[in-house]
Amino acid sequence: MNLRDFPGDGVQRNVLGGPLGTCGERPLTGFFRDGCCNTSDDDLGRHTVCAVMTAEFLEFSKIAGNDLSTPRPEFGFPGLQPGDRWCLCAARWREAWEAGAAPRVVLNATNEASLDLVSLEALKALAIDLN
Repeated sequence: MNLRDFPGDGVQRNVLGGPLGTCGERPLTGFFRDGCCNTSDDDLGRHTVCAVMTAEFLEFSKIAGNDLSTPRPEFGFPGLQPGDRWCLCAARWREAWEAGAAPRVVLNATNEASLDLVSLEALKALAIDLN
């Protein structure tokens, strides 16, 4: 999905078709560090899935080569803890889903661009914001 694919109003949409909600502000998440899972052509990793961290997923990610739990003050990164909300790369979420280690997701804050790599059914299966 390219930026030109987003609606004319400039508002990025969530996977349910509504306006993209805020994912997390403590710590501040998103490719643009704006608290939302906004994306652009510059976001090669597609940081578009709003996920709620779990100890299991953080360990999975660390083993897979992306340590999200260790603070990196030189990059202004505090390290993530279980319960933190974070805009994950859609491909990493899918990888964790396939391994049975995917974290829960916030559909209202998960960018529709995620659907290029992850099925809506998989996201809904782990959604925290479905009735």
